[in-house]
Amino acid sequence: MTEQLKSKPPAGDKPLARIPGAEPSARIDAWWWLVAIVVGLIILLVVIDNETYWNLIVFVWDGIQITFGVTVVAFVLTLLAGLLGGLGRLSKNRFIYGAATLYVELIRGIPLLVQLIWWYFAFPVIIQGLGRSLGVDALSNYQAPAIAMAVLGLVFCYGAYMSEIYRAGIQSIPKGQMEAARSLGMNYFQAMRYVILPQAVRVILPPVGNEFIALLKDSSLVSVVAVTDLTRRGREFMSTHFNPIETWTMVALLYLVMTLLSARIVGWLERRNKFER
Repeated sequence: MTEQLKSKPPAGDKPLARIPGAEPSARIDAWWWLVAIVVGLIILLVVIDNETYWNLIVFVWDGIQITFGVTVVAFVLTLLAGLLGGLGRLSKNRFIYGAATLYVELIRGIPLLVQLIWWYFAFPVIIQGLGRSLGVDALSNYQAPAIAMAVLGLVFCYGAYMSEIYRAGIQSIPKGQMEAARSLGMNYFQAMRYVILPQAVRVILPPVGNEFIALLKDSSLVSVVAVTDLTRRGREFMSTHFNPIETWTMVALLYLVMTLLSARIVGWLERRNKFER
């Protein structure tokens, strides 16, 4: 009887395996197996037809780098544009609020593909016309860099959606937080920087992560404005070797690997910065 009492844990204690979040399965994202399957499928295709699939991967490798680079740069700038737009949507100044709201409403109503085409083909014509009017040769001979225009188009489009995410995140923080910060002597910007935004960022992390994944997929549209991304390189490979099935199957798998990896990283960040109420 004494040995049984000694071996029995106290009533208030729980075995480590029964504590929520302590199980190994709760600490490791179970969906990594899907990433492994897709990577394994790519390897299998390369083994089955090394000449076609391996040459294709080598051919589009620079396109993968451009796709990832454009996505990361555009996403960082989108976070800044979204923050400014979100704060503008919450501003008590009618002009700032009106400008931010007009930007969000207009940009969200135009397809991303149309915006990219406008920035690459129409915007340079406006600059050239302005240069001829002012007599500035540098402007009248302006040629739009494809990658810069693609990033600009992505930022303008996704900045509108990110503005609404920031606005919703900031509004989800109780008003008492701002009142407490102001009572401590902070001005509006200090309260936003040190009290409200750190909490809001943790709240909006899941939708922001989803926006990154969506931006990664939509970056394929920049291929229409002369950016040699993964999609454009795939189209060039297909037009040379006339093998659409092999080309677009591999391109789809490569995009899938990038999006699945991004989703796993986003999931890890969500668990690490989980917002507890």
